[in-house]
Amino acid sequence: MKTVLITGANRGIGLALAQQFSSRGDRVIAVCRLGSEALAATGARIESGVDVTDGDALAGLAQRLGDTGIDTLVLNAGILGREALDDIDAAGLDSMRRQFEVNALGPLRVAHALLDRLAEGASIGIITSRMGSVADNDSGGLYGYRASKAAVNAIGKSLAIDLKPRGVGVFLLHPGYVATEMVGGTGDVSPEHSAGQLIARLDSLTLEQTGTFWHADGRALPW
Repeated sequence: MKTVLITGANRGIGLALAQQFSSRGDRVIAVCRLGSEALAATGARIESGVDVTDGDALAGLAQRLGDTGIDTLVLNAGILGREALDDIDAAGLDSMRRQFEVNALGPLRVAHALLDRLAEGASIGIITSRMGSVADNDSGGLYGYRASKAAVNAIGKSLAIDLKPRGVGVFLLHPGYVATEMVGGTGDVSPEHSAGQLIARLDSLTLEQTGTFWHADGRALPW
């Protein structure tokens, strides 16, 4: 039995992860801004009122965890903006900044706040996107989302290097094009299917593979 902490756990991929980790017997700490009935039904320990951009909220979370050791930290909280080139005005730039705060700096803030709670041999899964791949970009647009995910990929790589001496692996994971509220319910796979694949990746990846970028289905992705 492992202790798994998931951010953005109240819906979508985060909720499906909480459901599946809980159903196999892991202890789940579900971190979110607002809880949900579906999340409560998982039996997870819910830590609501936590915004990943709020340093005080994250410090409070770390304090409430006490000496709880985290075996798997899944940094899932994220937002999506849809800026096209014609949208790069004041509002568009504000949207981009917000995406950087949540999608790129959020995972770093959470990881930093919980460093002392990571158990020996822990794994960190950063739920990123192949849209953060520069090599894979063949359609343009979505400036804030693409850039913030490219940034979190770089952050994850640095975390992997810095935490490897402590035996902590860091993995950049693309969940697929998942049918969630964030994309209006469109998508190629369900949150449940994606969560199962993500858990399989976290179970199989080793410290020797730290700092690598993977599709949930097991394919290595280009930077």
